[in-house]
Amino acid sequence: MSATIEIMSFAFSRGEPPDANLVLDMRFLRNPHWQEALRPLCGRDEPVADYIAGDAAYGDAMARIEDLLLTLLPLYREDGKSYVCVAFGCTGGRHRSVHVAERVAARLRAAGFSPSLVHRDLAAPPRDVGERSAGARADGS
Repeated sequence: MSATIEIMSFAFSRGEPPDANLVLDMRFLRNPHWQEALRPLCGRDEPVADYIAGDAAYGDAMARIEDLLLTLLPLYREDGKSYVCVAFGCTGGRHRSVHVAERVAARLRAAGFSPSLVHRDLAAPPRDVGERSAGARADGS
């Protein structure tokens, strides 16, 4: 039996998905929301993807996340799980989480999985919620 795999992006500002088996917080990556030209775009758009991928933490973090999922998904299947949801969150659910969900779904497809892809909050009107924290970088990311 093969588990149904769902890859989801979501906005933490709208609440975590209750049925997610794994929730990964992408707010450690620099935020395109703070770039005027990128704000109206989404994580599917190449300029946004390039901006996110330009974060120094991106390459290593994505490799580790993808390796983790490629390890865990067969174990979930062996355990008899019929549904596995991996949810990627960011503040507004429009940029970082969307980009990462798209990338991870493509990586899983390349590895022989057939994940569905859901962008839970992408169609919702943007909320201008603050994310600045003590760890915010001086470059606005």
